[in-house]
Amino acid sequence: MIRTRTSFDALIHGLGASQAPDTVSRWSLLVTVAVAGLSYGAFMGCFSAYSWARALLIVYAAIKVPVLIFITSLLCLPGFYMLNAVLGLQADFDEALRGISAAQAALTLALASLGPITAVVYVSGISYDAALILNAMFFLVATLAGQSVMRRRYARLIAHPERGQRHRLMLWAWTFLYAFVGMQLGWMLRPFVGSHDLPVSFVRDEPFSNAYVVILELFLGL
Repeated sequence: MIRTRTSFDALIHGLGASQAPDTVSRWSLLVTVAVAGLSYGAFMGCFSAYSWARALLIVYAAIKVPVLIFITSLLCLPGFYMLNAVLGLQADFDEALRGISAAQAALTLALASLGPITAVVYVSGISYDAALILNAMFFLVATLAGQSVMRRRYARLIAHPERGQRHRLMLWAWTFLYAFVGMQLGWMLRPFVGSHDLPVSFVRDEPFSNAYVVILELFLGL
């Protein structure tokens, strides 16, 4: 129990600007993302799973949440590495990658902690649109938690007297890349919350549409 709590504290609070060794293994971070992501996805997908046939929505959403997080990270990493290399930061990339992994683990842990609340609100009888808004808000809260952990993990890199400002720039670059790719991929992997009016499916019939075009059309009233 003490060891588990210590590892959890090391994940959440990070290393700051200290020189202490990182005690959280990368493998444990990946497992955390998978398990916690599955957990929240299952809660997320139970909105309209009122029959055995529609229970597949729970399975689909449980699978897609960690898939969304893993694939988004994998798509962003090559570009992020090249930006670090161009700025002469490749020697610190392993530590930066640990910060990213810790942020994803914290994000999914935050989501998993909100899962029971999601289920209670569903049972209260909210509408489909309200369920979408609820989950969007929870993802925003979890993302902020993940970014907070990543900033703590990046504190030692940013404190470097020569490379600190470049690392600060890369922290913002990762945030932008992850948000940009994650929004489009999340749109392609929908539905995460099943609608009563639509059949059960892993993805929509038009999964390759552009999320940003749809948002622009909604904003402009087209």
